[in-house]
Amino acid sequence: MTIGIAPLAGIANLPLPPVAASGATAAAGAPNFGNLLADGLQKLQGLQDKSDNLAVKAATGDLTDVHDYMIASTEASVATQMTVAVRNKALEAFTEIMRMQM
Repeated sequence: MTIGIAPLAGIANLPLPPVAASGATAAAGAPNFGNLLADGLQKLQGLQDKSDNLAVKAATGDLTDVHDYMIASTEASVATQMTVAVRNKALEAFTEIMRMQM
């Protein structure tokens, strides 16, 4: 018995790196998951540092525009929420994989 699966319209047009016969990517400079994850965490840390610096300026009275702090604070909050959501989904996936019987 075979099940027909229709291609997804949105995914069909995504640019993907070429794959070698061994399963590894053929492009030598292609970023891997670890590098992408590290870059994302670095950006999150940068957003939080910017928000913290602006909070100190606001507390000391050196901040001229409060909107800058509010924007930076919201960006850091949203990025943190997204990072936590991705972490939770990754842990759920790992837990499901570990529950699989061989």
